[in-house]
Amino acid sequence: MRDWLRLVRLPNLATAVADVLAGFLVCSQGPAALAWPPVACWLAILASVAFYAAGMILNDVYDLTLDRVERPERPLPGGAIAPRTAAAAGAALLTLAAAAACGASVVTQSPWPALVGAGLTVAVWGYDRHAKRTAVGPAVMGACRGLNWLLGMTAAGGPQAAHEWLIPVGMAVYVAGITLYARDEAGRPRAAALVGGTLLMLGGLVIAAGFVWTRTLGGPLAAGCRIGVRDWLLLWGMLTASILFRAVAGIVVPVPARVRQAVGNAIMSIITFDAVLVLAARGEQWALVVLALLGWFLFGRQLVPPT
Repeated sequence: MRDWLRLVRLPNLATAVADVLAGFLVCSQGPAALAWPPVACWLAILASVAFYAAGMILNDVYDLTLDRVERPERPLPGGAIAPRTAAAAGAALLTLAAAAACGASVVTQSPWPALVGAGLTVAVWGYDRHAKRTAVGPAVMGACRGLNWLLGMTAAGGPQAAHEWLIPVGMAVYVAGITLYARDEAGRPRAAALVGGTLLMLGGLVIAAGFVWTRTLGGPLAAGCRIGVRDWLLLWGMLTASILFRAVAGIVVPVPARVRQAVGNAIMSIITFDAVLVLAARGEQWALVVLALLGWFLFGRQLVPPT
């Protein structure tokens, strides 16, 4: 079981749940925003987890030849799980994810969750099979994260306002930066990739923060939020600085250990950023629910590595 948990990157699944839940909460309207999430939200979460797990499994299936050289300790090159079994599991999870997204469309009577699910199916498979080692690889991976946010948003009937699009766009750019930064984490990191990835991460976080400023135009945040826009921006800036600090440390001393540390921190911080965005849109109670997913990540990290 531990080998399977390592194959699906157990800690990182928490970030997929955080994205969908946060997307749903940001786009929820009226009293329903504070109620127990409806069936559409749970179907979107199921789809997100299945998409992420499928992507991680298929990633290792298609990387088997390379992993035998660079990462022989992984479950497939190590012989703990048969490649055919892993491939079948990845295909089954991808099918389950698409079906759950279609289920969210049926429940909401909207085609958008299914369309986003179709986009995720293409993006996940396309990244693992074709795009990963090309120049567009980071962009495709970023698109997966942006579509994951949209999966939660469409399950709530959104995005309905222009400023809401800044979040999936910003998080897509942020994850594209992580992907570029992590491209050579198992070998000799290249300075250009590290610097470019850091700048992309910064740019993505700046874009996502625009959701709050353009949403409020300097006015108050959500009714349940007890801080103002300036304090929110200060909090976002502090979190951004923590990402940049680790990333720059990897640039200054470009060794695999430093790079992996920066990548792991950047992935874990997705949950925190999601929670802070929910704080602005829905107040403190739901922000704490999203933030609690850090417990899943930290516990899972004790069992298997996140990268």
